[in-house]
Order: sequence, then C-alpha cells, then structure tokens
Amino acid sequence: MNAEDSLKLARRFIGLPLEKRQLFLQALQKEGVEFSRFPIPAGVEVEDRQAPSYAQQRMWVLWQLDPGSGAYNLPGAVRLKGTLDLGRAGAGVCQPGRAHETLRTVFRRQADERLMQVALEPSLAVEHLDFSELAAHEREQAVNDAATRQSLLPFDLENGPLLRVQLLKLAAREHVLLLTLHHIVSDGWSMNVLIDEFIRCYDAHERNAVPQLPALPIQYSDYALWQRRWLEAGEQARQLDYWRARLGDEHPVLELPTDRPRPSMPSYRGARHNFAIDPQLAAQLRTCAQQHNVTLFMLLLGAFNVLLHRYTGQGDIRVGVPIANRNRTEVEGLIGFFVNTQVLRTELTGQTRVNDLLQGIKEHALGAQAHQELPFERLVEALKVERSLSHTPLFQVMYNHQPVVADIASVSTASGLELALVEWQGRTTQFDLTLDTYETSGTLHAALTYASDLFDASSIQRMAGHWLRLLQAMVADGEQRIGELPMLAADEQQVLVHAWNQTARAYPTERGIHHLIEDQVRATPDAPALTFGAATLTYAQLDTRANRLAHALREKGVGPDALVGICVERSLDMVVGLLAILKAGGAYVPLDPEYPRERLNYMIEDSGIQWLLSQRSLLPVLPVDGIEVIVLDQPDGCSTATAPSRPGSACTR
Repeated sequence: MNAEDSLKLARRFIGLPLEKRQLFLQALQKEGVEFSRFPIPAGVEVEDRQAPSYAQQRMWVLWQLDPGSGAYNLPGAVRLKGTLDLGRAGAGVCQPGRAHETLRTVFRRQADERLMQVALEPSLAVEHLDFSELAAHEREQAVNDAATRQSLLPFDLENGPLLRVQLLKLAAREHVLLLTLHHIVSDGWSMNVLIDEFIRCYDAHERNAVPQLPALPIQYSDYALWQRRWLEAGEQARQLDYWRARLGDEHPVLELPTDRPRPSMPSYRGARHNFAIDPQLAAQLRTCAQQHNVTLFMLLLGAFNVLLHRYTGQGDIRVGVPIANRNRTEVEGLIGFFVNTQVLRTELTGQTRVNDLLQGIKEHALGAQAHQELPFERLVEALKVERSLSHTPLFQVMYNHQPVVADIASVSTASGLELALVEWQGRTTQFDLTLDTYETSGTLHAALTYASDLFDASSIQRMAGHWLRLLQAMVADGEQRIGELPMLAADEQQVLVHAWNQTARAYPTERGIHHLIEDQVRATPDAPALTFGAATLTYAQLDTRANRLAHALREKGVGPDALVGICVERSLDMVVGLLAILKAGGAYVPLDPEYPRERLNYMIEDSGIQWLLSQRSLLPVLPVDGIEVIVLDQPDGCSTATAPSRPGSACTR
C-alpha cells in the first residue's frame, strides 16, 4: 500500500463511527497491518475535531483544582551575545505563534459541558526589562529572580495567552530571552522547536527576508483527533491490559526520608543540583552495560532503584519515566503536549543480585516500550488510584535519560549571535525527586531536581554521592547482592559506624540518683524538671516537695535498709514519692496498681513493708491491713500526714 492510499484510509477511518472503526482495525490486524504506521491526516472535519487530547484533558482538571499554581509551567532561558535588534527579536519570537496552532489556543467549556480548544488571534507581547545599569553580580541575580518569577507565574487557560516572553537587557551586546509556556500546549521537545524557530526567524529578519519555517504537515489538533480515534477503537484496551497486569492493584507511595513532613498542599517549588559523572566512571558504565547486554539507561535506572530501595527499605519501587512520544515524522516539528509518562515497576530485596536486577529492568523496559502509546492519564483513570493533592498518582519519583542533547552553544546563527542556556536555582516540580541524566558532546551529566517543601540542598548533595558510589560498586562486581553494595563515603562510614557509636560515658555510680538531681537543683532551680499534662514542676519545686515528704518518712522511722512500698498511677506524685524514699535513706518497692489484688497482697507480705505511698483513688482496692499508708494526693498537707489504715479507709490527720 502506497503512502497516498494509506492517507486516504486514515482519513476514512477517523470519520467512521466507533463500531465501524473497531471492525476496521480488526480487519487490518487479520492482514498483519499495523494501523499505528498509517500517516496522520490533516484537517479532517468532524464534530469533535477541536476536542483536547487525553493529556490536555488531565492538565485542564489539574489547573481547575489549583488555577493559581505554576506547577505545570515550562520555562526556558537563552543567553544571547552579540548585537541584537530588539524589534526583530520580538518579531522572531512572534512568528512561530502564527504557524503553530497551539500557541494561539485556549481551552473553554462549551454549553454542552464539552471542553474544546478555541483559537485566538495571535497577539503575543514581548516584555522588555533593562538590567544594564546594575553591577555585574546584581545583573545575574536579577536574571535569576526574573526567571524564577516567570516560572511560578500562573497561566489562564481559558483566556490565554499560553506563551510568555521577556527579553532582559544585561549589556549592549548581552541579553537573556525568557520563554515560558504552559504544559497543556507544550513539552520539553517543543521548547527546543520554539528556540530553533526563533533563531531562524530572527536571522531572516536580519536579512530583511520573509522567514521560511518548515511546512507543518499537520497541527496538534490533528494528532489529538487521530490518537483518540485509534485508542478508542481497541488499542487502549489492549495496552491497558498489559499495564494492569504489570502494576497490580496496590500502588504504594514511595516514602523517602525527608527533611520536613509532606505538606497537604505542596507549593511545587523546587531546586536543582547538577553534579558531574567522572569520565572514567562513564566509560566503565558503558562497558558494564554492554557486558550485561542492557542499555546505559537501564544501568543508570538500576542504580537509582537500588538507591531508592536502600533509602526507603521498600521492595516495590515505582519510577516514572517520560517518553518523547515523537516517533512519527509528522509530529517532529510541532509544538504541543506529546510527552507521555510510563511507570516502571521494580521488585527487589537486599538479596537481589546486580545482574538479576538489570535483567528484570530490561524485560520490563522492553515491555513498556511495546505499550508506550497508552496515555498516562487513561492509566490513572483506569486503575482508580486514590487522588491526593500532596503527591502524584502511581509514582512520586521520576527518572529521565536523554542519550543525546544538542549543545545550543554550538548552534551557528547567520546574525552572529552566540547562544547559551541559562540555568537558575529556582524552578517548579510536580515530583518529590527527579533524576536527569544526559549526554552532550560525548560527556555524561546528571542532575537531581527536588521539592523544596521536602528536602534540603545538603540532603540532595549527599544522595547524589550515594548514587555515584552505587554505580561504582555495580561496575566493580555484577554478582554482588544489592544490599551489600557500598554506598557511604569514607567520612560517612566513620561517623555512622564509629563516631556515633562511641557512646561510652563515665557515670558517677558512687552517687545516688537523688544526689545527682540535687546537683541539678543547684545548677538550674527554675528549669522545668517534670511535666504531666498541664502541670509542671521546676527542679526547685520538685526538690521542696520531695524533701518535705522525706522528712515525714524519717519521722516514721524510714532509714537505711527500710523498704517502702509505692503504688500510684503515673503522675507527678510518683516521681516525688520515689525521690522522697531515696532521700529518707530507704529503698522503694514498686507495686503496679494494675496487678490483681492477690498478687499485690503476696508482694506486700513477701517484702515485709511497713509503709505504703499511694493515692486516694486506689485505697479501696489495696490490701493494706497492718501497714501504714501515706496518701500523696490528699488536700492541705495530707500528702505528708499518716494514719493507721484499714481496707477502704482514708487518710486522717
């Protein structure tokens, strides 16, 4: 079948009702023809042509839940060095907006409650800010602040625009271009497309020529329509069966140890820690991957899974992995929300060997690749995951590997502008933690983006070091058990294993506890010593009450070798009584009021105690014949009064 016939069949398929589309796909499958290889037709006029994609529908729901959030903003910043014509720069940015439907689109509910994409007249405004009068260090801080503000400023999906542009002047020949799009119309690939087309348009305007952008074979709405028709006709059910079986019915939250409790409503503020991967280690990783017959992505993900397992102690690790979803030539040059997310599940224990771990990851990664078209949004809906604003569904940690990342600094421009990406500390993140690895100019790099609500920078830096050491250990021996892989640096090992275990202390065993408390009374008399409920005793108050009771005990004959029973509920009186017995020179016999009466009677008779400290509420249940009871909680001095006791008697003066 030639390309023209395939296109005609695709157009026909999209216009068919659901039942006929299902029969159409079944007929193709019998002939061994994959509909996914058919081209995406442009401009098919059907009733729901302007309906959003599945990904856009979910983004709309998230925006409605929190319209003031910048969590799903996609910011980018490019440094421009050289002579820059501001007017032509503005025109260069505006030109892509005329070509890409998504950049002049908003989203609105219709009268019948359907969500539709609505076209707007392109009216993109470029905001100019001048920082050239600031000192050098102030200019960079101003750029960082401006980029952070733009990345957090929310969009209005109903009224737009969904692209913001700022041009910052740092010097006569140095500017920074800030581009911010909402995720509902863009993804990371789209940002690269936008920057590339800006350069093309600016160069053309510099030559007083009309920009010649590559012709777009389709628009994003064509792709969204094609995706809905294909998945609804049976492909969604086929792929969903795989993911249901793979992920199961339980979807545990990854409980990483955090520096702060998880907030009920996250701020989505994040920060990024970039760190280097030693070239020698990178070469060893590539060799190790070949030896295990896995890709570098699988090896790096394996080490990340081990890190998460060691940090959490959990054996069921779920990591989100984004895929560009641009495996068709028609969509390569489009600006739109194509990226999809897969959930890669890894089950492991401390006894799992490195090689077994990697082979399991390989098997599941290949299975996911064969079922990559199912939108993440449909998976979340089908699995009926309990929603929570405090964390993302199905996974909380993401890993993204980009084998080849073009270096924007190597891009040549006809206008002579030199380009460089601008990194800044502040950013937004929807996840607890994201590991990015990427290769540029033959060098392997890594970065951890983390939720500032949860983690401190120092914790993430330590985590990066642990991951690198796990990589080194996995390269060294693929037969090791992952629970035995060394993760700590030498100084951490010293602190955790040795320094923190040096707990031996010289204790003054020649002195009683009541003497040590008296030392504290002299040192900090007004400091809180006891707290029970709303009541508090300072060290001075505790000592005064214990001394008063101790004198009363001595008057009754308590001294060395004398045993005094104490049967009280947990209270301030308990500590006062114990301390008073020791101060009087005696020894206490603890009697638990929860014990049966027979047990208490045996303990009293066996110990031969003559005195018992207790509380008024316990007297009716205590066998106190023949012993003297001192009631600690009687009012107005009865706590130091004594009386011969009978079962059920109260203290009398």
